[in-house]
Amino acid sequence: MSVTARPELSHLQALESEAIHVMREVAACFERPVMLFSGGKDSIVMLRLAEKAFRPGRFPFPLMHVDTGHNFPEVIEFRDRRVAELDERLIVASVQDSIDSGRAVEETGPRASRNRLQTVTLLDAIAEHGFDAAFGGARRDEERARAKERVLSFRDDFGQWDPKSQRPELWNLYNTRIRKGEHVRVFPLSNWTELDVWEYIDRERLEVPCIYFAHERDVFKRDGMLYAWREGVELIDGEEVFTERVRYRTVGDMSCTGGVRSAAVTLGEVVAEIAATRITERGETRADDRVSEAAMEDRKKAGYF
Repeated sequence: MSVTARPELSHLQALESEAIHVMREVAACFERPVMLFSGGKDSIVMLRLAEKAFRPGRFPFPLMHVDTGHNFPEVIEFRDRRVAELDERLIVASVQDSIDSGRAVEETGPRASRNRLQTVTLLDAIAEHGFDAAFGGARRDEERARAKERVLSFRDDFGQWDPKSQRPELWNLYNTRIRKGEHVRVFPLSNWTELDVWEYIDRERLEVPCIYFAHERDVFKRDGMLYAWREGVELIDGEEVFTERVRYRTVGDMSCTGGVRSAAVTLGEVVAEIAATRITERGETRADDRVSEAAMEDRKKAGYF
């Protein structure tokens, strides 16, 4: 009797299957999960995976964005439009509200950024809504501290992360037990790379914000990075605003996110550009990761995503 061989999954199919399994497992085991959605490429991929995991029903969790108030306007427009198209619930946790209430202190000076203030806003939102699991788009290839992360990353009742107390994850089996006050950060894209993300976006023909493609923009150069110029930015002596053709590999807070010179205007050209680079997107375009060798790990221990 002949046995029909099982078709082998492609690399992207295997990653997709693993991520969908993680989402369904968390939805089944936790009472109040939430998915972080910023409008960036990784959270766009997570939305597509959630559609495949739970449609035609509604998502078994709301979406949430921690908004610094200094986000790229093109990304905020995309975020709101995409959520409306999906007819899902969006919670916006505002860093400005944290500042106004005295929960966070605004930085001053030309290198001021609200990016680090997101931690307080995130932890307050998790506590306010009683979320016990929060999906995020972090990947292990982004940064050395990310590489220490598990798919299910446990946080104590202060929201803090201890890399030495992470639980083992064998054969896609996850320990979902938590005590009162604890919660879990969930990273379905842990085993993806930036190239995997863009190849998946290209395969699925997903729409992404226009700033991911090369475009003319007013920028200024600081510490070897090209920052988007916006009203109110304080320049340092010798800096000047000029027009450059750039695109963005990541879409975080404008105060710490740099662009890269590029001619890529299609998904295929972006994929080719990423395949040729040897520097991660955070290593090339995120000033907040250059503060110290352990900048990301220090922020994660305090509760950062």
